[in-house]
Parts: sequence; structure tokens; C-alpha cells
Amino acid sequence: MRRADRLFQITQYLRGRRLTTARQLAQWLSVSERTVYRDIRDLSLSGVPVDGEAGVGYRIKPGYDLPPLMFNADEIDALVIGMRMVQAWGGPQLGASAASALAKVVLALPKEKRDFVEATPLFAPTAPDAGGQGERLEALRQAIGSRHKLLLHYTDAQQRASQRVVWPLALAFFGGTWLLAAWCEQRDDFRSFRLDRVQQMSEQGYYPDRNGRRLPDFVRAMQRQARNQPAA
Repeated sequence: MRRADRLFQITQYLRGRRLTTARQLAQWLSVSERTVYRDIRDLSLSGVPVDGEAGVGYRIKPGYDLPPLMFNADEIDALVIGMRMVQAWGGPQLGASAASALAKVVLALPKEKRDFVEATPLFAPTAPDAGGQGERLEALRQAIGSRHKLLLHYTDAQQRASQRVVWPLALAFFGGTWLLAAWCEQRDDFRSFRLDRVQQMSEQGYYPDRNGRRLPDFVRAMQRQARNQPAA
């Protein structure tokens, strides 16, 4: 990667995050931390308003903007396949939003690059929406944003039915299957639920933002579980 391209990439990373460490930048850009520190210094000297310090992290002051982006062919491929996957698997609202976003990207591209979008030979075929999973996905997405408890009528892999009151925290997509990460009141612990096994669900009021039951706590719990699993 040319140094000018690397400086541009660093600026983009710092604009898109609250705080980014030199170690993170070094990993993403495949360079040393020393190189990142030098690049940060040069960006500051050139007038880019970088806040932060070594060992803590960096960000760009709010309000700073760059000229319109110029995408290369690989970046256009990545954008198109990402949008197409959301259209295929993201439910009706996210699917419509992905189509709208892609249309805006096309309008922002130079005329000579707009044909790249149509020519991208990467596709995500839409699967039949058995049982209204798309609508459930959208309802779950809204519940996560509003911190609504949900009563799930759920059937597990052994076809055992149960009812769970959960605090929905996040959704994750694994090759055709959506999983809901949640705090389960019945188990008094974190659990994951497959969306295609949810038979019904309804809102049950709000849940509090409680320490130990947030998404970062779920991630740490899953990491501990993975470390403690015996090797095959």
C-alpha cells in the first residue's frame, strides 16, 4: 500500500470510530505501531485534527470531513455483495434500506464506474421466508434498539417447547441462520436462540441497562466458554 493511501485509510478509520488505538491501526494496515505513530504525527502536522495520545487511542475531532470517496473495483464488489446479502437475508426493512443505500452509492460514483455495480458477478440468492422470519428479524432489531423484553415461544433442537422471557442484545448471522444473543430470565444467564426456532414472540415491557447483562458481558461469557471447552 502506498503511504498516501495508508494515510487516507487511517483518516477514514479515525473518522468512523470513537477511539482507535495504534495497535488496532497497525493490525488493520499490516504495519508496525511505530509506523502508525509516525503517520499520526504527519497527519497532525498536515492539518488533520487528530485528538489523543500514544497508549490511549486516537480520534478525529467531530465536524472534520474529506472530499467524496473514490471506490476502486474491489471496494465496489465488496459494497455490492454486502448490500445484496442484506437484501437477501436482512428482513424487509433492512433489505429495502440496503437497496436504497446502494442506489445512493451508484449516484455518488463517477459515470465511468457506475457500470461496475451492475457488472459485479457476486450474488446472494434470496431464500423463501418460511414462517415470516423476515418480519421477526425486524421486530427483534427494533426490540434491541428500544430495550424491550420479549416472551419467546421457542422449540429447541430436540423439539422441546418452552417459553422464555429474554433481554435481546444482538443479532448474528451464520450462513443462513440468524441467532439472537440475549439474557434469559428463566436460566438467569446468557443464551443464544435460533430465529427459525422461534414460534411466536411478544413484547413484555422494558429491561434495564444493568451491569453484567450487557452485550460486552455476553461476548466475554462466550469467550470464556470457548476457552474452557476441551480440545477435540
